[in-house]
Amino acid sequence: MHSPKRTVLEEKIEDFLVYLIDNRGYTQATFETYALSLQQMKRECEFYEAEGKWILDLTPFRMRIASLNKKSIATKLSAIHSFVRYLEDQHRMSIKLSADELVKVPQTLPKPIEENYILEVLNDSSSFERLLVMMLYGLGLRISELSQVKLEDIDQEWVQIHGKGEKVRQLPILPILQSLLDDYIRSEQPKKYLFEKNEERMKASQLRYIINKIFKSKGIKVTPHQLRHSFATHLLEEGARISDISELLGHRSMASTQIYTKLGNQKKLKEYLSSHPLVLRTKDE
Repeated sequence: MHSPKRTVLEEKIEDFLVYLIDNRGYTQATFETYALSLQQMKRECEFYEAEGKWILDLTPFRMRIASLNKKSIATKLSAIHSFVRYLEDQHRMSIKLSADELVKVPQTLPKPIEENYILEVLNDSSSFERLLVMMLYGLGLRISELSQVKLEDIDQEWVQIHGKGEKVRQLPILPILQSLLDDYIRSEQPKKYLFEKNEERMKASQLRYIINKIFKSKGIKVTPHQLRHSFATHLLEEGARISDISELLGHRSMASTQIYTKLGNQKKLKEYLSSHPLVLRTKDE
């Protein structure tokens, strides 16, 4: 028999999962990840009320997942944090998390897409698909930012982007992108947002699906975020300053952009290893 506290937790988890689908537009894969993490948390954790506050003790849960790699642990904890924020914001519940120590996950290098693959897609796509790819790769946008672009944000050679934390940045529009924008707006006549369907703003999940489908037709698995990574990486390889790239990406600090210098160093190392006289001499022998 379930305890009253356990029943409350089960009900709130069910509410949260419905909220993810109906209000947040999460993909099926992300939804399943959250559901699995929260169901596991529900089985293992201690959930009780004390002094007018709900306590969610993750100690047994953390012990159960301790053998997983750091990234998996961080993913599960992220799902729990989102769930707690939902309870606090939507249900006005005051919750204290116990055994909630952060897990430091090694930052992995992004995987940029080779320029020839991007150019191939751009040369063999519809005007809508070409504009979608160009907005991500030509401006380095997040897919969530792209879905929010309004017609009023586009002003001749500039576009205003509303990024994370309500941070606004102005990005220059490349001439080729400006031409695509003009043709698209003239042809499709969107009402308010740049990308609309049935006069409604297209969600980030809808745009993400289209990007995946475009590149999949070419036999390549690509995400919108990879196009953003490619934008930064290719600029760096061509000599752009890291500070300028950071500003274009809308990073809050330079630390977030420093990972791209590692990519540049990897490229230099690869070129060195393939062109050093000692390497060439060994190949000849």
